[in-house]
Order: sequence, then structure tokens, then C-alpha cells
Amino acid sequence: MRKKIVAGNWKMNNNTADTRNLVKELILKGKNLWGKCEVIIAPPFTSLASAIEEARETKIQVSGQDLFWEDKGAFTGQISGPMLKEIGCSHVIVGHSERRQYFGETNQSVNKKIVAAIRNGLIPIFCLGETLQERESGSTFEVLKRQLVEGLKSLVIDNPLRFIVAYEPVWAIGTGKTAGLEQAQEVHTFVRGELAGLWGKKIASEIRILYGGSVKPANAHDLMGCPDIDGGLIGGASLKADDFIGIIEQGTGI
Repeated sequence: MRKKIVAGNWKMNNNTADTRNLVKELILKGKNLWGKCEVIIAPPFTSLASAIEEARETKIQVSGQDLFWEDKGAFTGQISGPMLKEIGCSHVIVGHSERRQYFGETNQSVNKKIVAAIRNGLIPIFCLGETLQERESGSTFEVLKRQLVEGLKSLVIDNPLRFIVAYEPVWAIGTGKTAGLEQAQEVHTFVRGELAGLWGKKIASEIRILYGGSVKPANAHDLMGCPDIDGGLIGGASLKADDFIGIIEQGTGI
């Protein structure tokens, strides 16, 4: 059975003091939950070191929100895989819809970033998803297939525990809207089938695929109860300890 993952993407929120306080609160309130599922948090770059320090003796893992595809060089403002690895990150988010929307990320640049993450011993959390216009025009699966084929081009995954996919319908991120259970399961089944075509059924059956898009304690249990949904990539609710812990509780069936 695939172990659930609950990952919190803090986006551009929380300074170092806020980060320390939130991690301490999560540790205190979630002390009976660790081990029930994998827990990952992704603070902004300036707070990563603080989060890692506070979480050091716990099972909370820390992720970067992005990385550049080169390991070093004249790339002002960028953060590399070796930098994330050096301070203690275990994961990195790649291809989030906000990176695609606001910063011009393409399937090709996402591919290079995934390669860089793997090269540096980081577990990629590979994001994909369709816009509302794409959903309404009936092109959801065409869009997702292109994101998968181009984003994962030439990649070979031999350890399914070291690669995570996150399906986030763009129209559900931060809007309060959530894909229906049948919608979400249908897409996750499709994604797993495409992964099987790339890497074989055995690898695809073991890769965790997360759902993201207005996940809350109230809907986490039903969403994560779907056969192919292995957890959640949580946005706003991960900034509140009670909500994030509530999602872990519901998602792990406690």
C-alpha cells in the first residue's frame, strides 16, 4: 500500500519567526500523528534553514519551492539543487502552476529542473494541471498528457519512492473550488496510466500522486480515500497548524 503524503506549500508567506512558530506548533499538535503519513513543508527560501533547524529531530521533511536547472553560475536570483541539498532539504516542488503562470515556466524548463533535482539527490514534487478554460473546452487530458510527456522526457525513474506527482487543477487553487471526487479520481487514474506507459506498470503503481486545490480538513478524508489519490499538496490550509493537522488526521483515517 502506498503511504500517504501531506505536503504544505507555504508560497510567499512567513518570515523566519513565523516559520519557527508554525513548525513548533505543528510538532506539538501533531506529536501523535508522525509516522501515519509522510509530512513535508515548503517554506520560502529565506525560511528554509529555520524550518530545517526546528524540524531536525522530527519526521517533518522540508522542501524547496523551486530550483534552477544549473548547479552554479551567473544566474542572479536563482537557487540551485546543491544549495537546497546542503541546508538539508529532501524535496523540491517543480512546475507549480504559479511558476508556469507568472514566471514563464514551460514543460521544457520543468524537465530540466526535474533532472537537476534528481541529479542532486532531491525528490521532485512534479506539478501538473489544467486551467478552467482547458477544462471547459474538454482538453484536460490532452493538456496533462503533454505536460507529462514533455516534462518527463528522457527521464528514467527506478525508485518510485523518490518521485512524486501532484495534480493541481489550476481553477481550484486558492479559489475554494475543489474537483469532484469522480473528477479527481478520473484524472489521477489517467496520470497513473500515462506513467505506466512511460516507466511500466510496477513503477507507476508505486508512485504517489497527490491532489492539490482547496484541500481542507472537511474534504481531505473523501479525497484521499480515492484509490489513486495518495495525499495532498496543500496551500493556504498549510499555514494554519490546526487545519494542516486536521488534514493529516482526516487523510490518514484517524
